[in-house]
Amino acid sequence: MPSAKNLSHSAFAYMDVMKQFTFKLFAVLAVAMTIGACAKKQDEVAYSFVVAGDCRMDKSDTNSTTNPAGINIAQFDRLFSEVAELNPKPAFLFFDGDEIFGYEHDTVKLRHALELWRDRAEASPTAKAGIKIVAIPGNHETDIDNGDKKFSSPENEHEWLDVMQPLISGNDGPHQGGADTLATDQSQLTYSFDYHDSHFIVMNTDPDGQDSHVPVHWIEQDIAKARQNGAKHIFAIGHKPAFNSDGSMSMAGGIRTDFWAAMEAAHAEAMIGAHVHEYARFQPHHHGTWMIIAGNGGTPLEKDLPPEQQYFGFVVVTVMKSGRVIVKSYGHNVPAAGYAAEDSPSQNPTAVRDSADITWKD
Repeated sequence: MPSAKNLSHSAFAYMDVMKQFTFKLFAVLAVAMTIGACAKKQDEVAYSFVVAGDCRMDKSDTNSTTNPAGINIAQFDRLFSEVAELNPKPAFLFFDGDEIFGYEHDTVKLRHALELWRDRAEASPTAKAGIKIVAIPGNHETDIDNGDKKFSSPENEHEWLDVMQPLISGNDGPHQGGADTLATDQSQLTYSFDYHDSHFIVMNTDPDGQDSHVPVHWIEQDIAKARQNGAKHIFAIGHKPAFNSDGSMSMAGGIRTDFWAAMEAAHAEAMIGAHVHEYARFQPHHHGTWMIIAGNGGTPLEKDLPPEQQYFGFVVVTVMKSGRVIVKSYGHNVPAAGYAAEDSPSQNPTAVRDSADITWKD
């Protein structure tokens, strides 16, 4: 039988072992908690922005008396309300063209239609929430329809610039002439600005006399300068996408080639366009810049879309503190009563339809 003295020594030895074990356990837990806290901090949202495009109605549904601008009012109001409710609050809502039906050769009518859209945007919950709205022209705003051909017009550019001035966020773009041989001053139609560690390029994809073009020489220099100045993320936003999801072209071939080469050389995360009435996300080149199409803002969707793509909505791009970039497509089903009908969000809820990490990977 062990003596009391031996028991005492054994007890103390046991207690010492337990103290060491407890100390090591707390040390491991402390390290784990520190790592977990760091990981959580790295994954916190730094900032986000929203892109949506194409909320115009079809010509047959545009009423010169009740809706002369041809805006899909039901989808416009729902989109601007839902963007205002996002948490965390986005810094920007870029509306990526085809705000109205347009195609006007009558500048008085065009101006009135643009004013109706601007006034509705400025009175929206998005604006009241302090989210900066940036309006971008599409072909329906800048083009004239003369019956057999549609082409951009300097008069329509002028009306856009005058009416949409409160929703334009830069003036450093290319002027008339120059390496891009521009027919008109594009300095407030294609321009760039920085926000935190991101560089945004806003593009008019239908400048006067150069439909389906962008001023690629100016953009090349702008992107290179942004990288030299330390921009960590680059996003280009313009109405006509460089690549359509079906492989066809919206942007003129040679211009598209040079533009995309400049984007990928600078490791730009994405171009976000609209024009095609759907949501799509793909990489034209493996491991390269992403092409994202956010043209499902309320215009009748493209025909023959698969069921999972038949929804109206918007895209949220989130930049994390870790440097990761996440894109999410939010959407709700097209109303059963028709694309311009009002419906109940409780019965037809908006949800995340697609999510992906689009961080540039070397």
